[in-house]
Amino acid sequence: MKGKRRPAAVTLVLVALLVLAALVAGCGEKKTTEAKVTTLKPGILMMGSDTPYPPFELMEGGKAVGFDVDIATEMAKRLNVKLDVIPTAWDVIIPGLKSDKYDIIMSAMPITPERSNEISFSDPYIDSDQSIAVKIGSPIKNEADLKGKVIGVQIDTMGQMTAEKMTGLKEIRKFNTILLAFEDLEMGRIDAIINDYPVNAYMSKKMGKTEVAQKIITREKYGIGVKKENNQLRLAINDELKKLKEDGTYDSIYKKWFGTSKTT
Repeated sequence: MKGKRRPAAVTLVLVALLVLAALVAGCGEKKTTEAKVTTLKPGILMMGSDTPYPPFELMEGGKAVGFDVDIATEMAKRLNVKLDVIPTAWDVIIPGLKSDKYDIIMSAMPITPERSNEISFSDPYIDSDQSIAVKIGSPIKNEADLKGKVIGVQIDTMGQMTAEKMTGLKEIRKFNTILLAFEDLEMGRIDAIINDYPVNAYMSKKMGKTEVAQKIITREKYGIGVKKENNQLRLAINDELKKLKEDGTYDSIYKKWFGTSKTT
């Protein structure tokens, strides 16, 4: 009798150990996948972005892609949340953040004193300047040649601000997206575009009908926008940005979109 009972007892012990192991494994899994930040929707990092702005953000096949999107996707992964890109018009992107339509703005946004009065920014993640884009073969070679010309800019951008400081322009024509500005430039309806250098260079290379005539040094720094009161998220983003640069992930993404490696 005693000998027959031992297998049953051993079996019970083994079952108990297996259950305990499963519980421990379950607890461990939950711990590693728990979100590291508090977001508007648990487990989801919503990002407001003006998506027609290649190579930083653009839509391909109904999906947001680009340099900013890749950086944000990697950050979200490391923060144990899923990225959700919310396409948003540039002129309402800051009000959208302030009214809780998304957690962050990542949209090639230069850090300025005026914007910093409304929202907080992460550490800078890329540098930029302004530039003049023209049709290939245009007589416009530099800023001096813009006198009497019609200039295209995207509304409420550094390009618009740069153009407004120039004298002698015939007209500054404002567009809702930079893609519309390039369409008009290629059709000859405007003479030049003043816009961020990385975008002008990317669009000119991709489309093959325009070129950058001159880079205008403005020394801008792009940052990720967060609400003023959301310091926890801002610090977490800064930490992940630093790690991305240290482990080479940033350089890899930069090279994918700009063709060279450059840690800033």
